[in-house]
Amino acid sequence: MLGLGLSFLSIFLLIFMLYKKVNAHMALLLSGFLLLSASLLATFLIYTFPEPIKSNYPQIYDHLKNLNFYNPKYSILSKGSLNLGFFDIFEVFNQTLSKTLSGLGLTLMCIAGFSAYMDHVGASYALFKVFEKPLKMVKSPYILLIFAYFISQFLVLFIPSHAGLALLLMTTMYPILIRTGVSKFSALSVIAICQYIDHGPGSGNVIMASNVAKIDPAFYFVHYQLPITLPIIITVAISIYFCNYFFDKKEHFVFDPNKVEEELNKNKEQEIKKPPTIYALLPIIPLILILGFSSVLDSILALLQIDYKSSIKINVPVAMIISTFIAIIFEMIRYKNIVETLNSIMIFFKGMGHLFVITVSLIVCGQVFASGLLSVGFVDTLVEILKNAGVGVLTIIIAISILLAFCAFLMGSGNAAFFSFAPLIPNIAKHFGVETISIITPIQIMTGFGRCVSPIAPAILAISAMTKVNPFTIVKRTVIPMLVASITNIIMTYIYL
Repeated sequence: MLGLGLSFLSIFLLIFMLYKKVNAHMALLLSGFLLLSASLLATFLIYTFPEPIKSNYPQIYDHLKNLNFYNPKYSILSKGSLNLGFFDIFEVFNQTLSKTLSGLGLTLMCIAGFSAYMDHVGASYALFKVFEKPLKMVKSPYILLIFAYFISQFLVLFIPSHAGLALLLMTTMYPILIRTGVSKFSALSVIAICQYIDHGPGSGNVIMASNVAKIDPAFYFVHYQLPITLPIIITVAISIYFCNYFFDKKEHFVFDPNKVEEELNKNKEQEIKKPPTIYALLPIIPLILILGFSSVLDSILALLQIDYKSSIKINVPVAMIISTFIAIIFEMIRYKNIVETLNSIMIFFKGMGHLFVITVSLIVCGQVFASGLLSVGFVDTLVEILKNAGVGVLTIIIAISILLAFCAFLMGSGNAAFFSFAPLIPNIAKHFGVETISIITPIQIMTGFGRCVSPIAPAILAISAMTKVNPFTIVKRTVIPMLVASITNIIMTYIYL
């Protein structure tokens, strides 16, 4: 219970620091270091004064003895100790950083590098232009809104950035919507939730979840995510229709073409690159490589009763690098300037570096915090209490999902919340005798919902600033769809658990 108390105190401190606008990286790191320090202090006491503590303070002795770190197997460092007590907490950071950079971090940074290069060549814009004509053919405003929503859910597979995709949609889709009679706030609500589900093998949260569950990201996406996310996407589409219809009627929205044109001209942003239509293929290439050369292809062939197994396997970093070089070849042909085009590879590396600063470092800080929680026996103690109370695994999933969605709301980031708690999930799954994937999938899916109702989420702040509206006005229209998504997620989890 002492470890549980320390854990809740640390979580409260973390939330307090976030409330006080302390950087999420530092808040997680400091909270983790405090827990690791408590572990070291308790270890020192239990090994230095075992008999006095046991005889004079039996309850405290029992608490300390029952903490995970009392057993050398669960010490702060299983290997590589600096043999100088307090310094070991910084060695935890060092080992976590080294491990993350060589695995998950490299994967995410390669995705970010490719994404940055796609922005540089304008491929994301070209991909959207493929859908522009069908969008303009839809005349009913609310049907158009739903059609735009489905397009955004397809695009997120190739543009795995909430803020990045939202800004692209503001430049391309938003003018089409409001010129066709969709209200400004309805259009903004759909753009605000463009990445409410982190899905696809290029998503950071998907790669983190598959890494924790020790399965291939493509296999995770096809076999575990899609069966849950497809019903969520459909139910949210229905809720978007009725929710925005209700708010538009309540706010007495009347379509005024002249007012729309006046606003679009006033808020006109800098022109973006407009490459040839063939560039729309570039963002799709990594997905083809990842899915085409993975266990997913073997599964499809087996269903078709084709006795063939490909020996070729392409991981995410390799797919991103291959796709980037294909894009460079496209640029050479387009501009006929070999030297300048070859030098543009630095955009790929700058994208990698930018993601390290924003995301990979956050993952490391989150894992240090998770190490601190594990070191004081948070998971073991909490699970034991819940087991004794007769709580089942579905209740645990719902509780953790709500907690992470709330954290995402506070941080304005689904990644920050999920990266902090994902390392704890295998231990929880082990205690309840279920596979890690059964617990981590619904939690990973639900984390993004909190981000889409947060007025401080970067995507929502960006689109509200571009249109000069209050972020809370946008969030007001995203709450109901995200509530519907949460309920559907829980129902689907119950079905598949």
